[in-house]
Amino acid sequence: MSRAKHTSNDPQKIPPITDDAAGGSDTSSGDNNTPTKYTQEDPSEFPDGGWRAWSVVLGSWCALLPSFGLMNLTGILEEWLAEHQLQNHSKASISWIFSVWFFLFYLGGIQAGPVFDSHGVKYTLLPGCIGFTASMMILSVARAYYQFILGFSILGGLSASAILPPAFGTINHWFYKRRGLATGVSCTAGGIGGIIFTYIFGTLQDRIGFPWAARVLGFAFMCFFTVSMLLIRTRLPSNKSKGCMIDLRSLREPAFTLTSIAVTAAEVSLMVALTYLPSYASSHGVTGSLSYELVCIFSAASIPGRVIPGLLADCWGRFNVMIATGSICTILILALWFTANTTKAAIVSFAACFGFWAGPAISLSPVCVAQISRTEDYGKRYGTTNTIMGICLLVAIPVAGEILKAQNPSTHEETVYWGLIVFSGLSYACSALFLILAKGVSVGWRVTRVF
Repeated sequence: MSRAKHTSNDPQKIPPITDDAAGGSDTSSGDNNTPTKYTQEDPSEFPDGGWRAWSVVLGSWCALLPSFGLMNLTGILEEWLAEHQLQNHSKASISWIFSVWFFLFYLGGIQAGPVFDSHGVKYTLLPGCIGFTASMMILSVARAYYQFILGFSILGGLSASAILPPAFGTINHWFYKRRGLATGVSCTAGGIGGIIFTYIFGTLQDRIGFPWAARVLGFAFMCFFTVSMLLIRTRLPSNKSKGCMIDLRSLREPAFTLTSIAVTAAEVSLMVALTYLPSYASSHGVTGSLSYELVCIFSAASIPGRVIPGLLADCWGRFNVMIATGSICTILILALWFTANTTKAAIVSFAACFGFWAGPAISLSPVCVAQISRTEDYGKRYGTTNTIMGICLLVAIPVAGEILKAQNPSTHEETVYWGLIVFSGLSYACSALFLILAKGVSVGWRVTRVF
């Protein structure tokens, strides 16, 4: 099948904006702003539906379920390791295990993305699936700190990084106008995986022990990966002429750089909240199973939080929806979580509300990058964004741990969390700000512009 056509006959020239990425148009030119031009593709080249396109979404869902589902388990795993295998280590040092995992999860995309663009699915997805499953088996037998770093953080993070580009990139091959909805549906894997795997781990860890609970998760991951390998396919042929070299030239584009910073800030805030919410709850009177069930509540709320905003984003603009939801998340963190203290109802309400409104941080971030990228270059550009995200997450989660440690210097029971909460809230506020700037330099500064 031929490559997607562009609105310009000159392949080296990026065509001007003729309509927004959702298919709408804005013919007014009342302001004097000259927006930065971005890539526009022909929507008629994309199926935007049909059994083959939606089967790719299902394959993407199966590929994302283990990796995103495990992300929702990081807080529970950290709490478990702090109480058992690594009880002689501080929470700040334990957080490095997950920080390195997140760092490599996103950093590896800078190479996995170009490989996906040039060689297709099998060279990225298959090695990632095998390595990710192996990391869970290593996790089940790890005892020393370095074993968790080598087996879980390094092997698991790099393997997961090879899953993300084909999982999102193939959706962009098949969808254009409905890209937000399709990506949102595939990203419900994180919420559903969080519920399923949290329940499995929480139930089995006491019945059969941590090692076998981790192995059961590994076997489940292998089943989902098998289905994903059967269903995920690209529509456009691989472009081997581009090679597999890393390309950072896209950072010269203001819109791309601002967007990358924005989605990174949202991810930082989300991961900090998700990592430390269980320990916050347990240190503020939410004891027993409820402290673990908060992750399930968050995950359950994130399911509609990834589909509904995605559906609205295709009509109202992907950047617009991200700006709105990012602003609401900032308010939730700095108002509800900051003042929750020992009020169980407030803590549970925050987990549910934040789960819904933070959903677009996962589901719409790749769509925003795709909106300002050519389909055949998406893997490379999204990999660059992931690299920025990985570097920031490597620092951000330990920084949050150090903030927590600094505010609780004389006790093993951390109870003062306001510094960590402010850090998370300001990160989300920065995300909304940079999204506004990215929209402004792309299509102008009119608030009502669909983008």
